[in-house]
Parts: sequence; structure tokens; C-alpha cells
Amino acid sequence: MASNRHLGRVIVLQSLYEFELRTLAGDKNVDLDIVVAKNIEPYEKALGDTEFVYNLARNVVKNFESLDKALQPMAKEWPIESIAAIDRNVLRMGLYELSECRDSIPPKVAINEAVELAKAFGSENSSRFINGVLGTAYKMLGITEDSNNGKENKASETSKTNKSDKTDKTSKANKTSKSDKAGESAKAGNGAESQKSA
Repeated sequence: MASNRHLGRVIVLQSLYEFELRTLAGDKNVDLDIVVAKNIEPYEKALGDTEFVYNLARNVVKNFESLDKALQPMAKEWPIESIAAIDRNVLRMGLYELSECRDSIPPKVAINEAVELAKAFGSENSSRFINGVLGTAYKMLGITEDSNNGKENKASETSKTNKSDKTDKTSKANKTSKSDKAGESAKAGNGAESQKSA
């Protein structure tokens, strides 16, 4: 079954939002895995890869403090606590995927997915804010497309190799075609000369 990672991220965002609010409200019985399972249930067939959802949610929660600390200099005018809960959790997810999942998720995909979540669930200006902060993270972390060891680079290299092979084959075919035409012209020319001399 195919994975629907966008839907998975929606579920992670929903789960992080609920988990954080219940934790801040002092709910000592809140359990992330139970929250995630409850949120996955209606979408399980469409989702496919539930492990992606659990892993992303668990890792973001496990790294709340370090993610918040890393985000603060990227959004200097906005203390983390004053950022809307949805935006804060979208930023955490995006930064986690940018910094820790580069070998499986291309950086531009991580940013784009975060922006799409902000458009769908945040306020009017959330998507621009998320894009700006994660764009800064992209630069501050020194991320380049070359530093992405994932499938994107391998696919790009394969594509370049295939294009190069096709170009070589096309070039050889054109040379062969030109030499065939030149040979035919020479034969035609010789035939015309032999008719003149006869």
C-alpha cells in the first residue's frame, strides 16, 4: 500500500497540538502513542505507513526543548512561547525533518510540507512566517542539495547519466545518418558522372 506522508504529517500536527495543550493543562495521563493512535484510526486505510507518523511524533516530542532552543535565533522577534501553538508545532516538525531526516526527506520537501500545513491550519500569515523561519534554518544549518544524501541526489545523478547516454546515442546516430547521406550523395554523384561520360 502506498504511503500518504502529507496525511501523516497532518495527523502528527494534530497529535502534537493535542499532546502539548494537554501537557500544559497539567494532564498527567496524556500518552502520545494513545493520542496518535486515536488520530490515525479514521484514516488508517488511506494513510498506509503508520510507522512514519509514530516516529515523527515521538521524535519531535522527544526533542521539543532542543528544537525550541534551535528555533529561537531563527525567529528572534518571536519568543517560542508567544508563537501560536499550531505554528510552533509546524516549525518543530519542519526543523526536525530538515535537520534529522535529510537522507530520506529532501530539505525543500520538508519546508514545502511545513508551509502547506501552515496554510491549511494556521492563521493568514502563518505560511509566510513558517517559510521565512525554515528558510533561515536551511541557511543556518548549511544545508545544500548536495548535502542531502537521500534519494533526490541519486535520482538526479541517474537522470544526468541517462540524459548523457541518450545524448551520446543521439550524437552517434546523427553522425551515422550524416555519413550515410554523404555516402549516398557520393554514389548519386558518381552515377551522374558515369551517365555524362557515356
